[in-house]
Amino acid sequence: MTPDDTPNPAVSRLDAIATHWSLVHAAHAAGRPQEANAARHAIVLRYAPSIRRYVGGMVRKVEDADELSQEVLMRLLKGDFGGADPDRGRFRDFLKTAVRNMVHNHWAKATRSRTADVDPDALPATEETAADPWLDSWRQNLLDHTWAALQGYERANPTSRAFTVLKLRSEYPDDSSDELATRVGAKLGSPVRADACRQMIRRARVRFAEFLIREIEIGLTDPTPDRVVEELAAVGMLEHVRDFLPPDWSTTGKLTDE
Repeated sequence: MTPDDTPNPAVSRLDAIATHWSLVHAAHAAGRPQEANAARHAIVLRYAPSIRRYVGGMVRKVEDADELSQEVLMRLLKGDFGGADPDRGRFRDFLKTAVRNMVHNHWAKATRSRTADVDPDALPATEETAADPWLDSWRQNLLDHTWAALQGYERANPTSRAFTVLKLRSEYPDDSSDELATRVGAKLGSPVRADACRQMIRRARVRFAEFLIREIEIGLTDPTPDRVVEELAAVGMLEHVRDFLPPDWSTTGKLTDE
């Protein structure tokens, strides 16, 4: 192991952090600069794509959208969001408002200098709607992290083919069971029967649902089973887990694969 490979204890402690809010609090921890710095970088890594997509939907010039996105990320890295309070609402709403306000301020300054490049009509209302571009960005962020978790699971478990089979199903949604089994067999280097392929896909979907639920849980201050389902419905992603919610979900919080 080289010096660059030495584990960072501050980063390691972040593994125990349960929610986005606690990550924000760690990012502003007094007297623990190393841990705070690691937490800020973790926040930036997680939300940079969502922020860039959201800003890009409102700012016409690519270079200006890049600049505004970088400004938000720099504020995160500097710890400018220390006043965030989980009692005031959901974390994704807090982050959306912060980004939106920065775009509003940019538009106001640009208008005064007669160089406006932001369409004020494109700035979404603060209330959430089905067509909210921030919600679209947030959904994509959830999917990206869920797919990454599934891929990581497959790498860590050599007998699992969850990521491989589910990715192929997503890429070829109209394939019959036989056609998809042929693709899976070619990918794995050994024949796969159609019935076995169907079982692999179902198990993969359960695993995907588990990782998606984990992504939802870390965005909630009180991640009870019922709150998780409410949030999945709110972001339009309940369909990914609906088939695996048992009657006793509210009390057990455990999915079923039957």
